[in-house]
Amino acid sequence: MDRSSAGISGQYTRSNNDYNQPNDHAASSRRGRYRHTTVRQWDNTLRTAPGRNEFYHSSAACPSQNLMFRSVNPAQDFNALIKQEVMDDLVSKSYRFGHRYDGRNHGQYASSIKKYTSTAKRPLNRAEQSELISLLQNFTATRSWNWRSLTTTMHSLTSAGVFTPHKPMDERVRLTQAALLSTLLDAIIFKCNQTPGDRDIDARGIANLLWAMAKLPNNGQEQRLELNEAVAALLPHINSQKANFKPQGIVNLLWAMAKLVDNGQKQTPELKEAVAALLPRVNAQKDQFNPQHIANLLWAMAKLVGSGQERTPEFNKAMAALLPHVNAQKANFNPQEITNLLWALVKLVDNGQAWTPEFKEAVAALLPHVNAQKDQFFPQHIANLLWAMAKLADKVHEQTPGLKEAVAALLPHVNAQKDHFKAQGVTNLLWAMAKL
Repeated sequence: MDRSSAGISGQYTRSNNDYNQPNDHAASSRRGRYRHTTVRQWDNTLRTAPGRNEFYHSSAACPSQNLMFRSVNPAQDFNALIKQEVMDDLVSKSYRFGHRYDGRNHGQYASSIKKYTSTAKRPLNRAEQSELISLLQNFTATRSWNWRSLTTTMHSLTSAGVFTPHKPMDERVRLTQAALLSTLLDAIIFKCNQTPGDRDIDARGIANLLWAMAKLPNNGQEQRLELNEAVAALLPHINSQKANFKPQGIVNLLWAMAKLVDNGQKQTPELKEAVAALLPRVNAQKDQFNPQHIANLLWAMAKLVGSGQERTPEFNKAMAALLPHVNAQKANFNPQEITNLLWALVKLVDNGQAWTPEFKEAVAALLPHVNAQKDQFFPQHIANLLWAMAKLADKVHEQTPGLKEAVAALLPHVNAQKDHFKAQGVTNLLWAMAKL
């Protein structure tokens, strides 16, 4: 299967798990250790909450705050994002309050970038990224930032495509990306390693961060040493916060760990413990997962098993809890989710899962929707679906209802889209058709 095509459903999907900035302030400030140069929506309405050690209130909204309230007009609002006075205001606040500055205004500005791309329904293009990067040379995270500022900034900038390496890659952009990432990752590692009494880590921030860290290499960023350190520092907090994760957080975390492993991350004891801590939560919250959640969870579980995760009793219970929901939600899955689900179910069987009645029912529930949505599948979908169907025919020595019809529905689209298949897709297709 083509690794790049699996994962969170949709071509431009983000975790949509932001939260608002508080008024509390942390201590200790330092530049990043790794700097290379100088340099379904959650409610995202700006609001303030009383916090400890409050020391200033702006008499008027700063430019970065104003951006949060604007109705988005693509050209007008992007120009508002790249005004020099916006960055001057952020630098001024950071300089004025020094080690007492909690990063709140930087987080708000990062959220406004994400809001722009969310409304545009696409990440920053190469030209927009280049213009924005010119300002971000002075956008520096420090260890004094609070947890919410760090997690909101990291999640928002990653989601908006600020860290995506476009090709060809301008050296100035590359160096600024590396420097900004270094300061953020250094502050996150520092925060994760603080004593329990000093840190302000919460479940939503953990889910946002690990999702962002998985998206970085998935979007083409180099698997940097400090990124691995940040993942390692974050993983133990999944276990300690396991009771506080909501359904979206559970999905983001399991997807992120599967995607990290898919992109070369080792299945360390800490990663396995984090997965083990979340699996009972899948069972406990099984009735709260929507179709996209179900598709992403089963994709993640299949990827993890394919990379060496044990099928523990907790793993089997979580999988058994999700399977009936595939049937119940069968009419609500989009083409990407149908692809991910069929690939995941077949991959699990390919890795030793018994062909139980529940598996049969889930596959049989999805196959008619391949035919019904045949005109909506992209080349990667077609390649992965035919791979899954061929594997199914190879592994399960019985007639699967709807299999022949689904194959017949897809074959004309192989010819129609023949010029758009990547090398891996061509390989999967030829293997699948030979096997079928």
